[in-house]
Amino acid sequence: MSAPTYTRPPRSTRGGVDIRLPWWALALPVLAFVALLLLILNPADAHAAAEQPAISHLLERLEQLTTR
Repeated sequence: MSAPTYTRPPRSTRGGVDIRLPWWALALPVLAFVALLLLILNPADAHAAAEQPAISHLLERLEQLTTR
């Protein structure tokens, strides 16, 4: 009676893990970040920031930079 022998896996799987993300796996978080940033910079919702001039100035500067 013969014992079963162990066969080695192909060399392509021994080098490590090869993980590739699709293009949208990076694009979706970037898109969500930009959308949230634009919602923050929306001048219609800036009435709360008008009470604090330093934050208001910073938000206006960020808005100018994003509209260029």
